[in-house]
Amino acid sequence: MIRPVLTEFGIFLIPFAVYALFLAATRSGLFARSSWPVTIVARLALVALALVIAGLIGLAHFSGGGPESTYIPAHIDNGKFVPGTEK
Repeated sequence: MIRPVLTEFGIFLIPFAVYALFLAATRSGLFARSSWPVTIVARLALVALALVIAGLIGLAHFSGGGPESTYIPAHIDNGKFVPGTEK
């Protein structure tokens, strides 16, 4: 459960990292308060939320089995562990 949360948190941070790289490349003062106005941070947050929503939709759409698949839970067969599968 922690992996999807950390993945989405990383996706949220992408726009801020790109903007920080832009500031570093232009030598505009990465840590200067004037380089991070509220309007820019708000736009970055909106883009980040859009990326997170797109990531969640993609995760829900492309992960897991198909609608007609049947989940076979993990079980022990002749003393061997058989992981769960979808057929």
